[in-house]
Amino acid sequence: MTMNFKDPVNLFKAVYSVGLLIFSVIYIMGMIGVSETKLSGDVSPALAYFAIWGAVLWLTMVEGGQASLVGLDPVNRELYKDSHPIAYKIAEVSNQGDNLDRYLLGRQFMVVAIVFIVNMSGAPNEGAELWGFPDVVTDIFLGSGLAMILFTCMVGQLNTQVNASHCMLDYIDNYFGYFTFWVAMAIEFSGLLHASYVVAMIVSWLAGKKIESKEPPREGFQLAFFWARCLLSIFILAMCFAVTLSALFNDQTTMWQDVPPEAAIVVFFILLCVVGMLEGMQIAFFAVAKIPEAERGESLFAKKTCSLLFTGEGTNLPGFMIGRQLCVVSCMFFVARVTSVSLDEGEENIYGVSDSMQELFNTGLLGAHIVTIVGSISWQLVASAFPLAFLANPATYYLLRLCLFLESTGICTGAWVLAAIHKKICGFKRDEEYIGTAEERAKTAFKDESAQVGVGHMIKLPGFVENAPPALLELLEKNPNVSQYINSVIDDVESAAKSESGAAVGAEP
Repeated sequence: MTMNFKDPVNLFKAVYSVGLLIFSVIYIMGMIGVSETKLSGDVSPALAYFAIWGAVLWLTMVEGGQASLVGLDPVNRELYKDSHPIAYKIAEVSNQGDNLDRYLLGRQFMVVAIVFIVNMSGAPNEGAELWGFPDVVTDIFLGSGLAMILFTCMVGQLNTQVNASHCMLDYIDNYFGYFTFWVAMAIEFSGLLHASYVVAMIVSWLAGKKIESKEPPREGFQLAFFWARCLLSIFILAMCFAVTLSALFNDQTTMWQDVPPEAAIVVFFILLCVVGMLEGMQIAFFAVAKIPEAERGESLFAKKTCSLLFTGEGTNLPGFMIGRQLCVVSCMFFVARVTSVSLDEGEENIYGVSDSMQELFNTGLLGAHIVTIVGSISWQLVASAFPLAFLANPATYYLLRLCLFLESTGICTGAWVLAAIHKKICGFKRDEEYIGTAEERAKTAFKDESAQVGVGHMIKLPGFVENAPPALLELLEKNPNVSQYINSVIDDVESAAKSESGAAVGAEP
């Protein structure tokens, strides 16, 4: 999806969005400078500055790397072996077996953990004030977290997705991307998130569908090692819940003081559900896009959701993706505030653990682990197996409405301005200049392969790509409505599978 700034409405949105972003960044940096955030107050403003900018810049590669690697997965890597050697090195590993799914699983945790680090570094302490701004300004930008949300969404996520979806090769062809890829692979290998595979197996059994894998079944030591990590992951997840719920019950988190512990726990689980719904909606929407309208069931809300998503000019699909990003990041910041442990001076450590272990609790990483598995991956797995049931949920329809409303405000339009500046500075070129279009490749010996979809494979809707996935292209000849929809959303319909993917299930260690 491209942004036409010659349109007066889009131009206005871009100007006010960039203005809000600049003000938000200045506000956040000012709060850090006067030690009014957790990290700047507990340690030093210098460390907080380093942490927040380092985290957001790393987030750009985590998000952009995902768009690049998923988009390049069906492309024969020999086409860019000489022009983009580092991208080729990454693809050599990611294209083997189920490695792409392993990378995406580890990458999911990285996104959540980075958002928690940004929150710890830049989120203001309760009651913080700066430069005598009126209370209404403080409440809007600091109290609601708007400044942090705009900063993270536009700088760390949306602008990089815009460029990486069109310039995959140039974006990933550097050692920063290479390092990020291996960090994600290491996180998955550690077994920290292997509870997700157990969830996938349960979902697969409930759906009565087998999880497809590019690798042979596990045997011997490999099988034992896999299940050992699954058990370890389940134990760690249970420990995270135990510590987090204990802190919430005893009012030992950074939750606002006026909120009673019981309400904090309710808010915590509601936020997990909202994040999960938003994550699963992408999977369900992609699956339903491949199902003929007559087979989408008789549910009132499923019909209303599909009608809203696929009708008209087709702008509701990318609009949902942008609004969804805002909602997810907002919820993650609130979850970070709810789950980050904070003990008063002299207060006994939770469960009597050592000081070093308590410091780990205080980082908020336990909350990040819960959100990754319970609030994100699990819901995506359920949506991949039961997309129609997911759409029949009334919450899906109302969340879609909310996402479309947020996008219509234009509050994140500044991301396209940042993307244009970033592209100009780095000299990114479209992938077609290096490897041709999917149609051109199809006429040679380097025809694209198909992406792996189905139960356990969390293929998501394209957010900012111009090339529709093959599954949708196959419908163009069968259903003219689908053709009209695709042509209105994308600029040039191609057959490359450039959809966002989630963690796969059944991947070997």
